[in-house]
Amino acid sequence: MDFQSTGKIPAQAVTALMLGLSLTSLGWAQGRDAKNYPDRQIHIVVPASPGGINDILARLIGQKLNDRFRQPVVVENKPGADTIIATEFVARARPDGYTLLMSPMASMAINPAVYPKLPYSPQRDFVPISLVASYPYILAVNASAPIRTVRELIDYTKANPSKANAGGAATTHQLLTEIFKQRTGAQIQYILYKGTNDANLALISGELLLSFVAPDASPRIKSGQFRALAVTSPKRATSFPDVPTMAEAGVPDIVVVSWAGFFAPAGTPADIIKKLEDNINGVLKLSDIRERLQSQGFDPVGSTSEEFAQIIAKDIGTWSAAAKAANVTSQQ
Repeated sequence: MDFQSTGKIPAQAVTALMLGLSLTSLGWAQGRDAKNYPDRQIHIVVPASPGGINDILARLIGQKLNDRFRQPVVVENKPGADTIIATEFVARARPDGYTLLMSPMASMAINPAVYPKLPYSPQRDFVPISLVASYPYILAVNASAPIRTVRELIDYTKANPSKANAGGAATTHQLLTEIFKQRTGAQIQYILYKGTNDANLALISGELLLSFVAPDASPRIKSGQFRALAVTSPKRATSFPDVPTMAEAGVPDIVVVSWAGFFAPAGTPADIIKKLEDNINGVLKLSDIRERLQSQGFDPVGSTSEEFAQIIAKDIGTWSAAAKAANVTSQQ
């Protein structure tokens, strides 16, 4: 196009020029931010109350990141709505690496399977950073119940359907319960609680007969407040060597290994994601962190962003199929 023939630059050219300058400036700014990152406080948002799995992981790793980055790392708890409140909050946060999500599998793989409409997309609105830890669920019963094996539990629910109930605070627990019912023919009614601690207290008091609990309930099991019948992992858990797997207990087709990991809002510069990935994985290699996590029933993992993305895609498909088979749906 001949600009000199009129003495004016066409509007389209001005727009293209401005867009090019903006993109160049953005690229420079992102590169500069990545080089200096972090230069201020980092927030880790946890979609659950203090004391739970994700809170424990966020605080353990956050403290080590604080030491490595020499910048404050603050954990902020935003429980509610099946982890949706916190997850949406981070999805809408500025993509600069200063607001991160410590997410359970439920937020990224199970919620998309059971909620017809979510205010976020795990794959469109987030960049996975690293898978931090994996862990099984533990099938536990009230300690005073006359049940010591999974077979006895199944028989008890069939003989006493009015006394057979299960509960939890997340869709994962409900889905696991429904799968257990389908696989075994157990007669169980499910009760949804506002928080994990509420469900745990109900199991202790006898208000609930059973629950699929996570490793953060380990102290209650070891103190005798719950009775563990089986774990959902393919092999026995290190922290519960005497508790059989579901397969060993006679239910071979229930294998569930959950996970937790770090995420950033989509659009976070790749160099910042890489810096976070490297440092989080470095923390997970520390002997004191590994020992602490393993003592609480977690398996330290660590992964690249790309590896984590592949795991999420696979799990979304797996849990979508499971939710459909169990006819479990939720409404926000």
